[in-house]
Amino acid sequence: MARTNTNAPLKIAIVFGTRPEAIKLFPLIRLLRDDPRFAPVVVSTGQHRAMLDQVLDIAQVVPDHDLAVMRADQSLDALTARLLTGIGETLDAEAPDWVVVQGDTASAMCGALAAFYRRIPICHVEAGLRSGDIHHPWPEEVNRKVIGTMAALHCAPTQTAADALRRENIDPANIHVTGNTVIDALHWVLGAIERKPALAADLHTAAQRFAGKRIIGVTTHRRENFGEGMRAVARAIRAIAERDDTAVLFPVHLNPNVRATMHDELAGLGNVSLLEPLDYPNFAALMQASTLMLTDSGGVQEEAPALGKPVLVMRATTERPEGVEAGTARLVGTDPEAIQREVFRLLDDEGAYAAMAQAHNPFGDGHASQRIAELMAQH
Repeated sequence: MARTNTNAPLKIAIVFGTRPEAIKLFPLIRLLRDDPRFAPVVVSTGQHRAMLDQVLDIAQVVPDHDLAVMRADQSLDALTARLLTGIGETLDAEAPDWVVVQGDTASAMCGALAAFYRRIPICHVEAGLRSGDIHHPWPEEVNRKVIGTMAALHCAPTQTAADALRRENIDPANIHVTGNTVIDALHWVLGAIERKPALAADLHTAAQRFAGKRIIGVTTHRRENFGEGMRAVARAIRAIAERDDTAVLFPVHLNPNVRATMHDELAGLGNVSLLEPLDYPNFAALMQASTLMLTDSGGVQEEAPALGKPVLVMRATTERPEGVEAGTARLVGTDPEAIQREVFRLLDDEGAYAAMAQAHNPFGDGHASQRIAELMAQH
């Protein structure tokens, strides 16, 4: 779609709907907002309503459009239909020069598809992550691949991600290694906490209960782990919490498939604190306070190593192999004995812990947003 006024600021529609997307996009939104070359339009689909709003409030980002697509017990196809039509109507009203999507969510995939239907160029932030298995992570692996077939600008966080795109015959001229904007966001929020410690007061209060113990931070929410996988994770946490020198801080995801299992299995244990989902500053403080992170989250695999925290990944595969290759992360799956063994190894073997804690973080230097903005300006 050709621009009608080449002297006007570039209108950039940034589409997101989940908390991780908001975290990874708010540094770019703030930068675009302060640059006269750009006119950002923020489109929130509202996939993670409560957790999403927390991030936006802290980052001082106000959506221009809030699509509020979520319905109780909504199927993926119903969600996809609502997203595609809602985003499409918004793009018709705004007629942006670019559409920016991040990562691998349904909002990102539908935002890209709606833009493609209107011949609007797509900038894919965090492009090129691949696990090689379309069922892990599910459905995110396919969402990423779909976006990759349509994007005009592929902002790969690492060289490994860029190489994956080249293997899929994407034009190398459209692939750029920018680093991951999650590191931009982490630097920003840690600075905000330093200036205003009260931002992380909830986490500090929770951690005081376990003064003198080594903290294991836990997050889990992957669909492929629902059911027996979640129960296996819970059994591992019970075993870890039996140690007198160790405590678990676990912000439990709002998804009922996670909450029901974890509260049934772990409620009332002395060395386990089941927390409500933490806002972004408190979650950053959790990673800082933890000895190590036990997670199935993609973002934690990128963030925790920037703080020198080893990451044990409760998944069979990861679309972020750079962390495993660099030594900052290790795949442990959901087998309780394997999780317990790796956690205890890091707690008891100082050399093993130091090797992971001191490994180079491959995911960025905190300047990814500037690179992405320049690429859109020059493209």
